[in-house]
Formats: sequence, structure tokens, C-alpha cells
Amino acid sequence: MPGSKEIRTKIKSVQNTRKITKAMEMVAASKMRKAQERMRKARPYADKIRNIAAHLATANPEYRHPFLVDHDSVKAAGFIVITTDKGLCGGLNTNILRAFTSKLRELTDAGETVITSAIGNKGFGFLNRIGAKVVSHAVQMGDTPHLEKLIGPVKVQLDAYTRGEIDQVFICYTRFINTMKQEPVIEQLLPLSAERMQGEASPEFSWDYLYEPDAQAVLDELLVRYIESLVYQAVAENMASEQSARMVAMKAASDNAKKVIEDLQLTYNKARQAAITKELSEIVAGAAAV
Repeated sequence: MPGSKEIRTKIKSVQNTRKITKAMEMVAASKMRKAQERMRKARPYADKIRNIAAHLATANPEYRHPFLVDHDSVKAAGFIVITTDKGLCGGLNTNILRAFTSKLRELTDAGETVITSAIGNKGFGFLNRIGAKVVSHAVQMGDTPHLEKLIGPVKVQLDAYTRGEIDQVFICYTRFINTMKQEPVIEQLLPLSAERMQGEASPEFSWDYLYEPDAQAVLDELLVRYIESLVYQAVAENMASEQSARMVAMKAASDNAKKVIEDLQLTYNKARQAAITKELSEIVAGAAAV
């Protein structure tokens, strides 16, 4: 059994660790509320631009934007992989990267080539380690997503799709369900599916528009903004998921530290009691000898 001094040192060490994890839990809880608010505020814009894009696409059937056209054969695909910059958030990154690896293996087995764009330091490091072809990346995003930082990596994938170098674009992120549950998701970004484009667009109405300068220019600009809004929303959801997962992970760490402290305290008390008993036995034995 270790000595009393050694046990006291361990207890002090674990108590200090618990203070850190408790503080990180409280910080994550505060950031989670702000991240959820940002996520909710981004949704109306994404919904509105989706509905307008759906109306424009159906109102102007003579022009089909490349983002709306399915390619005859799929020979190459692009992935936008969204992860966190920091760790200490449980299995959040592991789950989404495992889902991405499974999809990557499925496509490569089918003979497709894959290019990737990483948003977040953890995903960027992972893609480099497995030897994936990374064509663009954005790291050190901070606690607030900024669209200007996301446009660059996303545009590389959109340009590759427009040029016909890739036939599909997927986005991988962690969807926020609630504080205790986050779900890894891989969604097809391009070509845009009819179901996703329609959204809340009402099919019983036909829409007509006056275009300036022309329908092609308006659709080209609007659909790019729509894709950017989808990526922004995914990053906002991922950040909300990150803070929730970190809060839960730090709470679990604090609870475990508390249990370790209780176990060490019990061991310390037993050791102290044993020392007192031994000392009393020696005193009694000495008195008996006299």
C-alpha cells in the first residue's frame, strides 16, 4: 500500500485536474448556447434562398444550371469534410471520419477517384495521414464560422464540378440533434436533388420573374450562394455539436475525477488507520514488556 504522503499528492493532483475539467465544462456550456443561437439564425436565410432558387429553376426551364444536371456516369467525387480544430470533444471527430472512410472505401472500390477539402484541423491532419488528395483546406475557424473563410475551399470543389472534373460533391459534418446526441452525416451537395431544392416551395403556384441582366447570370450567382449557405449551415451545426460533445466529455471527466478522489480518500483513510493501529499495538506491546 502506498504511503500517506504519496496518496495526498495524488489526491491534490486529481483535484487540480477536476478543477480544469469543470471550468472547461462551464465554458463549453456557454459557447454551446451561442453556437445553437447562430445555427438557428442561419436557417431562415438558407430556407429562403433555397425556395427562391427552386422557383427560379422551375420558372426558367430553358436554362439548366450545371449544379442541377445529373452526370451520365460517375467517375470522380469530391468531399468537403468538416471537423473541429481542437480535441477533447469525445468521439465527435472519430465518428464522422469513420463514416467518411467507409464512404471513401466504397467509392474507391467502385473505381472512382476522390478529391477532398478539409474544414477543421483534425480532419485536415487525418486526410493527410491516410494519403487522401486534399485540394483545399480551412483551419483555425475559431468559435464563430465566417463565410469568407469558407468560400475558398468550397469554390475549389464547385469549380471542379463545373469543369466536369468530378461528378458528385458530398459534405460530411456532425448534425446537432440535442445536447446529448450528435449525428454524423454525409449528404450529397451536388448535383442538387429536386427534393432538397423544393423544400417548402409550393408546387401549386407557378412563378415568373423579370431578370437583370438575364436568367443565366441570376441563376449562376444564386445557386452558388445557395451552396455556400448549405456549407455555412453545416459548419454552424458542427460547431454546436462540438461544444455539446465537449461539455458532455468534460462533465464525464469531472465525474470520473470525483470518483477517483473518493477512492483515493478511502485508501488514504485506511492507510492512516493502519498506521494508527500499528502505533497503538507497538505502545501496548512495549507496556506489556515493562
